[in-house]
Parts: sequence; C-alpha cells; structure tokens
Amino acid sequence: MTLLYSFLTLNILAFMITAYDKRLAITHKKRISEETLLTFTAVGGTIGSALAMYIFNHKTSKKYYLFKFFRIVFIQILIIGVLFYFDVFNEDYIIKSK
Repeated sequence: MTLLYSFLTLNILAFMITAYDKRLAITHKKRISEETLLTFTAVGGTIGSALAMYIFNHKTSKKYYLFKFFRIVFIQILIIGVLFYFDVFNEDYIIKSK
C-alpha cells in the first residue's frame, strides 16, 4: 500500500510541477529546468507529467523534449516487461527472495 501512495504522490507532484512550469512560461518568469521535469518523469511521475502536458499543452511542440520524454517512457515499459517476464511480481518469488 505504501508503494501505491508513493506512486500517487509522485505523479501528483509531477503534474503540479509541470503545470507550475507552464504558469511560469506564460508570465515570462524563470522556468523549471527540463532536467528537473524529466527527472520526475524518470522516477515514476510519467502519468502525472503526461497528463499535465496534455491538459496545459505544455512542451508538446518541443521535439527534443518529447524525444527525451518518450525515451524514458520506452525504458520504463521495457523494465516493466522484463519484471513481468521473470515473474518478479509473483508472490512466491517475493517470499523466496527474502
């Protein structure tokens, strides 16, 4: 359950940071770096970041940013695929590894 709450919190934070960066862009103030935005995406805030990008139309025309974003998404999908392939989420596997 802690993992679920961490995941939700991280995605809410990623959403808020991306939305805040859009606000800063509109008001021509100092922005949040792309590195920070992509770091939140990489550590698990992919859904929140993508949702904010879609809702606020933020960074959607920046091809280099989108390339980095989708590269992170692709790597995350590969990692999840490998974990499922090796049945890491199986209850017996978790018990044996402890």
